[in-house]
Parts: sequence; structure tokens; C-alpha cells
Amino acid sequence: MSKAVFQSGMSWRVVEAKWAGTREALYGFDPERVADLTPDDVDRLAQDQRLVRNRRKIEATIANAQTLLDLEQQHKGFKRYLGSFGDFEAASADLAKRFKFLGPMSAYYFLYCVGEPVPPHEVWMAAHPGSAATPRRGTRR
Repeated sequence: MSKAVFQSGMSWRVVEAKWAGTREALYGFDPERVADLTPDDVDRLAQDQRLVRNRRKIEATIANAQTLLDLEQQHKGFKRYLGSFGDFEAASADLAKRFKFLGPMSAYYFLYCVGEPVPPHEVWMAAHPGSAATPRRGTRR
């Protein structure tokens, strides 16, 4: 999920180039350790050249770790939370509502990566026009 957060609105190549350092700086994305990070830790990470130094995304990663832990506790496991929805659309919508920097495309990507059932990409894209990553005005392709 954190990769989807960091890739939101950015070139995947930039995120990929810094991913090993990001993983190291954020304790391998161990939810308990990440959820316990403090504002001082955010200040330190926002200066750490190993990762994408976007304060809002670092803070979102911490908040998302806290949300994940809360859902694990409420549902006796995060996988059980994911399985509590009747279909992909419901799961995707709930993820996007609960987790920061997680929109429809990021939720699709996350669910696909964790092995949850997702519709074929072409079918999903046809049902969600405008969700694809498109170049921003004034940027090169």
C-alpha cells in the first residue's frame, strides 16, 4: 500500500529508484514501528535522501499504518477485513475512504498486489474513465 501512496501523482520511476531506501528508512514497513513514528521522526525522514521526501506522503504512510492496525484489531486480521466486503467495488471504495493517498487506481493496484480478486484491468479501466495516470499539463511524456 505504501508504494501506491508514494506513487500517487509521481513518476513510478522516481519512486522505484528510491524504493530500497524508503523501505529501509520506514523499517521495512512494519506497521507497528511505522505507526509509532513521531513528528520528530517525520522531520528527520523529510530530510532523508534515501526516500521521496514528501512530508504529506510520509505522514500518510504513518496514518495508514495506524489505520491498518486498527482494522486488524477490529476484524481479527487485515485479510479478514479485506474479505468482509461482498465485491471488489465495495472493498476498493472502503480502502479509498479509510486510507490516505489511496484513490480508485491505487486501491485497485493494492488489492491486485495482495492477491484479492480484482476485475480484469481493461474492464476496470472502462468502468472508471479518468482513473488512469495521465500526464499533467505542462509536463513531458
